[in-house]
Amino acid sequence: MNAQRTESSVGDVAWFKSSYSTGNGGECVEVAAAPGAVLVRDSKAPAGPVLSLGPRAWSAFVELAARG
Repeated sequence: MNAQRTESSVGDVAWFKSSYSTGNGGECVEVAAAPGAVLVRDSKAPAGPVLSLGPRAWSAFVELAARG
């Protein structure tokens, strides 16, 4: 797992916001696919830190989140 400081440091990727985001300022994250990684950031701070997860770590995270 890595933390990257700014949006520009991750290159030109397409970010996707959760369909659960209501736009009312609640907590929400965005994800982007990058070569060999899934990037995650806070939608309210797009220039802030970016979490980089490898494919196995992302899969484990999604599986755990789906269990509640």
